[in-house]
Amino acid sequence: MCSHSQKTLSRILSKFTSFPPPTPQHLQLAHTITLTLLNNPYSKLHPSLIPCISPHVTYRVLSDPTLPPLSCLTFFNFLPSPDLNARLILLYRLFAARRFAAMRTLLDSLVTTEIETKRPVSDVVSLVDECDFEPHFVETLCDMLFRVCADNRMFRDALKVFDYVMEKGLVVEGRSCFILLLALKKCNKVELCVRFFRRMVESGRVDIGVQSLTIVVDVLCRRGEVGRAKELMNEMATRGVVRPRVFTYNTLLNACVVRKDREGVDEILGLMEREGVVASLVTYTILIEWYASSGRIGEAEKVYEEMCERNVEMDVYVYTSMISWNCRAGNVRRASALFDEMICRGIVPNTHTFGTLISGVCKAGQMEAAEILLEEMQCKGVDLNVVIFNTMMDGYCKRGMMDEAFRLQDIMERKGFEADVFTYSILASGLCKLHRYEEAKRVLNVMVEKGVAPNVVTCATFIEIYCKEGNLAEAERFLRNMEKRGVVPNIVTYNTLIDAYSKNEKVKRAHMLKAEMVEKGLLPDVFTYTSLIHGECIVDKVDEALKLFNEMLVKGIRGNVKTYTAIISGLSKEGRADEAFKLYDEMMRMGLIPDDRVFEALVGSLHKPSSHAAVKENEYGELKINTSDTSSLPNTGKI
Repeated sequence: MCSHSQKTLSRILSKFTSFPPPTPQHLQLAHTITLTLLNNPYSKLHPSLIPCISPHVTYRVLSDPTLPPLSCLTFFNFLPSPDLNARLILLYRLFAARRFAAMRTLLDSLVTTEIETKRPVSDVVSLVDECDFEPHFVETLCDMLFRVCADNRMFRDALKVFDYVMEKGLVVEGRSCFILLLALKKCNKVELCVRFFRRMVESGRVDIGVQSLTIVVDVLCRRGEVGRAKELMNEMATRGVVRPRVFTYNTLLNACVVRKDREGVDEILGLMEREGVVASLVTYTILIEWYASSGRIGEAEKVYEEMCERNVEMDVYVYTSMISWNCRAGNVRRASALFDEMICRGIVPNTHTFGTLISGVCKAGQMEAAEILLEEMQCKGVDLNVVIFNTMMDGYCKRGMMDEAFRLQDIMERKGFEADVFTYSILASGLCKLHRYEEAKRVLNVMVEKGVAPNVVTCATFIEIYCKEGNLAEAERFLRNMEKRGVVPNIVTYNTLIDAYSKNEKVKRAHMLKAEMVEKGLLPDVFTYTSLIHGECIVDKVDEALKLFNEMLVKGIRGNVKTYTAIISGLSKEGRADEAFKLYDEMMRMGLIPDDRVFEALVGSLHKPSSHAAVKENEYGELKINTSDTSSLPNTGKI
């Protein structure tokens, strides 16, 4: 230990032991303990000594310059509850020996973890101030204390320490300030984060790094205050405090992308170009996601081409993004070409890359290609998962290849993966499409027996099966039980029941379910209205069907081929050819391609007399001919 440190310890010892002065017994015991620790650093002191060890003894042992710091720690840990003075002496000994990790641990226990010996941060700072240590120790101790407070979310205490350091003309490291900003960000303390950053700037004694600026910009962006973030960034650059770098711009760019702010994206890109900031891999990745998610896959391809021209080193995430968006756009050929390209560049696809491409080829019906990719995954040692197996099973089921789907389920389970609720839902739905309802029920019952909780999709499949079997009472009972089990029905569930009731001429019940659905916050869609329109037409209430059709249009819901087919068929059945043809023309203008049923209905309408005006319903719901209006009755040729 240097002479300066010895003098400091001697001065501190005198301060702490000035009143009352130590007794000869205290001095002798301190000497005995010191000799014991010096002769055998690993020896354990006898617990019987504890009652005899006064604060005077503790201070003298810890401040003895002949005792190494590690022996001081051994003695300190032997004590049941050392006071703040003892801790401060030990902190100085550790500082003088450059044992900074041990200092940090001691400080952490002092202000956070030990309940009995915990001391307020203000007490620590006050004692340090009273003892008049050299500035370097105070600066180091306060910087550590500041970090301890930041790491333990003691934000008020951290700011008190910061203010004390600034008042003394000392410095807190820029990295320590960054740690506090990061902690404030994680706790979503936006305003406190911004205020502290400004205090850092105004102090003039903190080295402001671009990482600190970027943290504050990110915090503001996450709260949607992109304009404020840009103003702060420009202010710091104008004042010469810190200039933003590419990752700062990336933070702003990503915020604009999240908000779908096209003008904002263009503004940031323009600013980067004016400032000569070169786009990074992250910049390009953000732009690819931005253009592709906006449906501008061509723009995303241009960004990719620019990356190639600039020889930007690609990574698996760029390729996975490009493959994913091309698959979503239905361009499986381009996605496959990108996959081959990344392999040639030596970039190893991950599970998500394979999963994305497998999903794309399955949707395109290219099951052979999916099998090759699955085999390649296994050869390359890429982790398989249930999602990939489910994706392939879904592909097989959509093509009606149920044997292959069940074979794959067997392979999956042999590899140690358990079928989940989505596996069973996919298999049951596939069987339903082939009208194999009993088998579908068996699959779902196996799922329940294995303890796999049904989800809303599985429940909708159960309901669909009962509806197809004509067992509407059981279907509705299942809906009610589903709600009791806490599974919230979705619009598909209600639409399935509404469609079944409509086709079975129970239109009133179908309307009641629609009202129930609306009450629960589910808005009817084109399938809901199409089912009800079809039901009204089946029971010869075409005017009610037209009301529903118009209601749907008023709500901004565009009819599909099935909607128009149902209403045109209903009108044609009543011989209302003019109205039917008018809707046919409207259908064509919308780009909807009619099927044979529409043409058959329209042709049939030309050979039927209109019964619309003549047939009316009395108050008892019975149909009667309006004999006062004979213009719509067929001409029999008799007078």
